[in-house]
Amino acid sequence: MTLILGIDPGSRITGYGVVRDTGRGCEYVASGCIRTGDGSLAERLQVVFRGVSEVIRQHGPVTMGIEQVFMAKNADSALKLGQARGAAIVASIEAGLDVNEYTASQVKQAIAGTGGADKQQVMMMVMHLLKLVQKPQIDASDALAIALCHAHHRQSLIPHNLLGAKRRSGRLRL
Repeated sequence: MTLILGIDPGSRITGYGVVRDTGRGCEYVASGCIRTGDGSLAERLQVVFRGVSEVIRQHGPVTMGIEQVFMAKNADSALKLGQARGAAIVASIEAGLDVNEYTASQVKQAIAGTGGADKQQVMMMVMHLLKLVQKPQIDASDALAIALCHAHHRQSLIPHNLLGAKRRSGRLRL
């Protein structure tokens, strides 16, 4: 059984989700949002780093999936998102986690069966797959979807003995 952390990065709200991969499916462990407040960008990045570090300390995941940056309409927003993502990645690497990156369409495809699924479709599938009775916050739902996506990708790598390979930009680095 492997504990997997999923991160949906954001400079204002970073969602997290932790699932246990049993080999036969995934079980819900925890989820929530790290809210950074109204401080400077540097202060908000510190909140993301500390928040992700605390989630790792509390739950003890061994691997992490995180959403890749997409080009937003606003370049400034994309840069801030990338910096929040970096803070979460550094917290995970510092804790010794294996970090894996997925595009939004890879996550949607793995969870809803189509790369064009909307947030509500993804949330409903997350609830179904994890047998949740209450809707998680949207950022936490996205993070759980990322964790589930990572679990699916891990399962597909096991038969090929590629579990130690790093996943980045849809390509395997051995």
